[in-house]
Amino acid sequence: MPQQESRVKKSLLNARVNLIFYFLTLILSFFSRKIFLDTLGADFVGLTGTLQNLLGFLNLAELGIGSAIGYVLYKPLFEHDEGKINEIISVFGYLYRWIGFIILGAGLILACFLPLIFPKTQFEMGIIFFAYFAFLASSLIGYFANYKQTLLGADQKNYVVTAYFQTANIVKVLIQMASAYYTGSYYLWVVIELTFGIIYSIILNWKINQVYPWLRSEVRLGKQLFKKYSEIITKVKQLFVHKISTFVQFQTTPFLVYAFVSLQTVAYYGNYTVITERLISFMNTLLGSTSAGVGNLVAEGNKTKILNVFWELFAIRFFVAGVCVFSLYHLLPAFIALWVGPQYILDSSVLIILLLSFFIGMARGATDQFLFGYGLFYDIWAPIVESTIYIVVAVVGGHLWGLEGVLLGGVTSLFLIVGIWKPYFLFSKGFELSIWKYWRGVLLYTTITVISFLLVGYIIHCLIDGNYPFKNWINWIFYAIILTGSFSLFYLSLFYVGTRGMKSFVKRMIKVKK
Repeated sequence: MPQQESRVKKSLLNARVNLIFYFLTLILSFFSRKIFLDTLGADFVGLTGTLQNLLGFLNLAELGIGSAIGYVLYKPLFEHDEGKINEIISVFGYLYRWIGFIILGAGLILACFLPLIFPKTQFEMGIIFFAYFAFLASSLIGYFANYKQTLLGADQKNYVVTAYFQTANIVKVLIQMASAYYTGSYYLWVVIELTFGIIYSIILNWKINQVYPWLRSEVRLGKQLFKKYSEIITKVKQLFVHKISTFVQFQTTPFLVYAFVSLQTVAYYGNYTVITERLISFMNTLLGSTSAGVGNLVAEGNKTKILNVFWELFAIRFFVAGVCVFSLYHLLPAFIALWVGPQYILDSSVLIILLLSFFIGMARGATDQFLFGYGLFYDIWAPIVESTIYIVVAVVGGHLWGLEGVLLGGVTSLFLIVGIWKPYFLFSKGFELSIWKYWRGVLLYTTITVISFLLVGYIIHCLIDGNYPFKNWINWIFYAIILTGSFSLFYLSLFYVGTRGMKSFVKRMIKVKK
């Protein structure tokens, strides 16, 4: 029981730290972007964003090694096997050094093409090359110096990484804002960016040595131990396929919308997704902190505990996803109208398809966490089939129905692979239980959700005029509070009474508070 309580407390601490910095950086981003646009100009902001996106492509070379190492660390961390942890981190350092050299080589080659990528720009090539190599150096620091931070994440101490990284980031942005306002120097802005990357690395490694004074990782030792941990390479290969599939789908959607509809529709659709992506980011910030705890729980091997925690996490994700979808369905059109104008509102059919995809994406988290905890990545056919279904349905649907057809590709692939296959894979290979136990739970949760949607939606419709939230921001905020508050209370009550997962989760939170 103390081990279980420790897992919960660490998860709550991670979530609390993540949320604090999430809102701080969210607020700061609005002010900083305004100042950077006013002082440095939209062209410079666009230039730095483009350069960072280019380097983001190079980071695909990471292949998922960090995730694979995190999985391999769960068991030795649970068993407090310091010798094995040292060996694994040494292998990680060796692999990351090689990845760093590959990215350095690819980055130098890509640099040769910068004049072709930016043929017509107001900036001289000096600042473009200076910014590019500064961003490249910042990226390489992670591979050559910061690789040990994976140990903190696997040990449920990711709050240390978050606190130091985000604090450094906030101070960096504040200094960049001041420098931009008083000097307007592009070079100084870039120098500050690189300097804080170095400072963060020094402080982080100092802290890691404090937390783990016994940690003695050596790249040379990692090279010798490489063959001993062949499991890492196996997991890396599997995770890479999953990673590439997600990347392909994410990058393809705007292109298909543009190809089958219009460039204008890409912007209209982007207004909606910027909201949903923020909510997904918030959800991951809130509940992603439990991932290492799940890995630790799986390493412990108590099947009863594992299954109970799965249903708790599944219940809370299903509940939050339901609240978000209900609120977005009733509030998002009015928000778009007040924010950018009523002409940017898309058809309700587009909103429904978008929210279906959003719901599956949010609710899948518990299944993904336990698949990761068990190291079940070998279904490499699944992401390939998922991408194929997505592209085929999106192309055919886009040709026939436009935007709705393109979005159907994502919903169809998610439903078939994420909604049906992934739970089957987890229950059969991880839990070693019948999949019908899962579907009985999902049917109950779905029934509660549908009843709540219909009943609360009907009552709100009868009591409040549908045009009320469109009038002004005060009305929208008041409507949002009434709508979301009443639905959440009713929905939570049904969940608590009707499901063991939610009841167990609420009791656990009350117990921890005491």
